[in-house]
Amino acid sequence: MPELPEVETVVRGLRAVLPGRRILTVRLGKVDFIEDPAALERDLPGSRINSVRRHGKFIVAELEASTGSQVSFALLIHLGMTGQIVVGPSEAPVAPHTHVFFALDDGREFRYTDIRRFGKMRILSAGTQEAALGKLGLDPLEATQAEFVAQLRGRRARIKALLLDQRVLRGMGNIYTDESLWRARIHPMRLGANLRDTELRRLHRAVRQVLEEAIRMRGSSVSDYVDSEGQRGSFQQRHRVYQRKGKKCFRGDGLIQRAIVAGRSSYFCPRCQPAPRSRRRISP
Repeated sequence: MPELPEVETVVRGLRAVLPGRRILTVRLGKVDFIEDPAALERDLPGSRINSVRRHGKFIVAELEASTGSQVSFALLIHLGMTGQIVVGPSEAPVAPHTHVFFALDDGREFRYTDIRRFGKMRILSAGTQEAALGKLGLDPLEATQAEFVAQLRGRRARIKALLLDQRVLRGMGNIYTDESLWRARIHPMRLGANLRDTELRRLHRAVRQVLEEAIRMRGSSVSDYVDSEGQRGSFQQRHRVYQRKGKKCFRGDGLIQRAIVAGRSSYFCPRCQPAPRSRRRISP
């Protein structure tokens, strides 16, 4: 599933070509991932794209209804597991499983492709954005060290689960959680409440470093992900633990292990990420 670096890479690509463009027509294929397809066909033609931004793993395109109108709304997109957005010439060959076509006023098309159709797309009116997006947690690229520590300190849940919880940190996913925990030398099964502030500060630095490096390398293409130009990312070449079960740790002689934490496959080095100590029961 595309995570924060992949979504940020797509947004930066869209931000370079979409603001100021007007949507001329909308053509839809399969629509089971779209909330109210009729609203897209009714509201998008003639609208002007003012900006594109990321909110967690969501893409938010801010729109202006029509020429001379001050009515604003937004198009909300989640890429799901296999969603792809590419902007290119309208005459370009159409990839299989392309379900959304927006014809733009510069002769190009915005196309959304999704093999498994686990993505989401919906119109948000100005008054519904807060309700739709406001329940998400801190953005790990924007949170200060103090905010990050305060958000995680004292929580009685596995640190892996906390990092994946979008109500705690929006945008984190399995790849970058495992990579960040490895860099911070923290076992994924440790409880947030048992982490010292020094460890949480180290984790904050690791999360920022991993995400920023991944964005510079345009994300990780381990499955279907491509950017808005149809190009694959390359951060998968820098993965240190993710999907490396049985391989030697980059830090020493430890071998990467895999375990299920928070319902997800988790990769870690048992030598440099010591497991939490189990409490012994004291006999009466």
